[in-house]
Amino acid sequence: MATVCKHPRVRIVSRHDDIEFVECLECGEIFDSEEFRDMEIEENVEPEQAESEP
Repeated sequence: MATVCKHPRVRIVSRHDDIEFVECLECGEIFDSEEFRDMEIEENVEPEQAESEP
């Protein structure tokens, strides 16, 4: 089973209108920067929720 990359290092590869596209320097995946921010938010929220659940 493959390990999920958490995209620790990214670089901007393109800008179009108000959208920036970034590439993960670890796995090569390309996605928009808003999607990357959403991933960071989910990553920070999930452990907190797990701790508070009985």
